Amino acid sequence: MREAYPVERAVGIEHFVSDADGVGGHIREEDADFRVREVERFDAEPVGADPGAYPYLVVRATLRGWDTNDFARRLSDALGISRERVSWAGTKDKHAVTTQLFSLRKVDAEDLDGLDVRDVDLDVVGRAGRGLEFGDLAGNAFEITVRDADRPANAPAVREQLEAFGGGDPGTVGVPDFFGQQRFGSHRPVTHEVGLAVVRGEWEAAVRAYVVEPYETEPEDTRRARREAADAFAARDWRGVVEALPRRLGFERAMANRLAERGGDAPEDFRAALEAVPSNLQRLFVNAAQSYAFNRILSERLERGLPFDRPVAGDVVCFSETVSGLTVPDTDREQRVTESRVETVARHCERGRAFVTAPLVGTATELGAGEPGEIEREVLDDLDLSPGDFDLPGEFDSTGTRRPVLVRTDLDVAIEDEAVTFEFSLPKGSYATVVLREFLKTDPADE
Repeated sequence: MREAYPVERAVGIEHFVSDADGVGGHIREEDADFRVREVERFDAEPVGADPGAYPYLVVRATLRGWDTNDFARRLSDALGISRERVSWAGTKDKHAVTTQLFSLRKVDAEDLDGLDVRDVDLDVVGRAGRGLEFGDLAGNAFEITVRDADRPANAPAVREQLEAFGGGDPGTVGVPDFFGQQRFGSHRPVTHEVGLAVVRGEWEAAVRAYVVEPYETEPEDTRRARREAADAFAARDWRGVVEALPRRLGFERAMANRLAERGGDAPEDFRAALEAVPSNLQRLFVNAAQSYAFNRILSERLERGLPFDRPVAGDVVCFSETVSGLTVPDTDREQRVTESRVETVARHCERGRAFVTAPLVGTATELGAGEPGEIEREVLDDLDLSPGDFDLPGEFDSTGTRRPVLVRTDLDVAIEDEAVTFEFSLPKGSYATVVLREFLKTDPADE
């Protein structure tokens, strides 16, 4: 198998599944080259519904060049409300044109008139009795253009190999359902290191990893600032840490300010520092640790040559449902695969009725049996993790779930000179960049 790049291996992705050379090129030369639109699964009442019974205003936002968290903060500032009153179903890429839903608690449609927020179009959808929660969408539809592709003629060969990996249906490609670089930080993939420290109860190490440890792909001035902040961190000079960090590192400064307020002498002070950032980012730290372990499990499954499109004895599968035209996993409906059931369940997987899964480990996780279970246990042992470790305070607690090991999609490819455009849809939580990496074969560190 073709080896992954170092920045990919740092987040648990060890291989490509297609051996054919890629098309090369770059994505996101312009925001419009990466278009994402949510496949929605959230019902809203008419905008004229009683705000007492339906206190959430639901809006559809088309954003150009916005990080989701940054936009939520800017929108809340413009409305004069707490950031915690803004919620959404899925975090999107910054360097893109994205269309997604937001819910705004105790906000009226008239409050949006004349808002000064750049590069955004807002349309009122209606009102709802609850706010959007992470995962309140079926998936995402993508239209992505790769520029300066120096080998565009390679796309069909890659596609053919991905069709075979996904089960052999013409037009339908399959790739391991890895968590992409964005899950861990596109240019500074450290969120899983923070999360691993949190799960192990190493609160100070978690803060240090996020705030002051530089990463080689960061700009030199940022690395220099982190090194200066690291010296102040070691001296317990928390105000010095704040002063060393540029204002653009807002979450890092928030953590350092919390340490300055509390003194930074006890483990609970460092936990409080982590809780100085938005709740969704707190959850992301632990989610990233789970995602890293998941990627490691998939990489080991590949290494051992186990199939992804059908089960082996010991696997756990989940069944599927169709939502808004997408076939998506229903992880509430699981079944363990015994030796006598392998062929029966394999037919369900072949027809898109079931998916082989691996764990996103948490307190409620039951590991597989046979060779799949052996892989899961070996990875967790290597990371010094167990399901009980995720019994954590506040937003850091996680019961875990399971996730398909394979994602399949009908994919259209259009080639025009040195530009290659891909159109496809994925279930929520699956990454377009994981599909594209197979076609490009370029180093993410160079993007």
